[in-house]
Amino acid sequence: MGAEFDRDIEIESSSEGEYAANLGPGWLVGAGINGGYQLAVIGNALRAASPAKPDPIAVSAYYLSASTPGPATVSIRPIREGGNLSTFAADLSQDGTDRITALATYGDLSRLPDDVRTTAIEPDLPPRGECLPVSMAPPELHKVAPLMSRFDLRLDPACAGWAKGEPSGNGLLQGWIRLHEEREPDPLSLLLVLDALPPVTFDLGMPGWAPTLELSAHVRADPAPGWLKVRHATRNMAGGMFEEDCEVWDSTGRLVAQSRQLARAPRPQA
Repeated sequence: MGAEFDRDIEIESSSEGEYAANLGPGWLVGAGINGGYQLAVIGNALRAASPAKPDPIAVSAYYLSASTPGPATVSIRPIREGGNLSTFAADLSQDGTDRITALATYGDLSRLPDDVRTTAIEPDLPPRGECLPVSMAPPELHKVAPLMSRFDLRLDPACAGWAKGEPSGNGLLQGWIRLHEEREPDPLSLLLVLDALPPVTFDLGMPGWAPTLELSAHVRADPAPGWLKVRHATRNMAGGMFEEDCEVWDSTGRLVAQSRQLARAPRPQA
């Protein structure tokens, strides 16, 4: 039957350019379905619409309203068909209400030049056995955010002071991550990983749900098997919104995905 992630992003062609999906309740966080998971559902529909160019290269998504568990429709419209890259418009809706609208460029990562140059620095993480597994979180937190039980996430202790009321104030979260059932990473699952960690505002002493307004994802390479390193950081908060920059590194130390999202700051806790 495949891994849970693959089962929960399954789509079925319902008509020309439209795909039926069923958003799983296990991907809830706070009041809505996790944005990265929804991006992977859209990404799977785009893969079906573009079999010769199966990999997400760049995806920019606007989150219009909170999705809920249950049936959804993904509508795909070609914008430009190119030699190596094609661009599509995609919308995810429920009961006639648009939840997400996106533009996506797809290609075949295996056919792109293997030219790797970066000034980015791979996160220096403690060994996984010294990091803090999210399985240690209180049961009430898992109940509010069942998303946390969909993968094995181990946070760098230096970035997890917020869990005991001592946030660092640096605006940084990082750790190791792997999908359950040892499901190996691929370009599609990277869309989830880019939005899988708790909001980086936790490290600013601002816990709570931080709804995404817009997320731009760049997938740079097909990841190698094994654990991923993920790093989220923010540098600015203004107008009740903050940006969150994410990097994902594979087991070979290669930067395989990046994103930036704009999100609303969590509301003050009662």
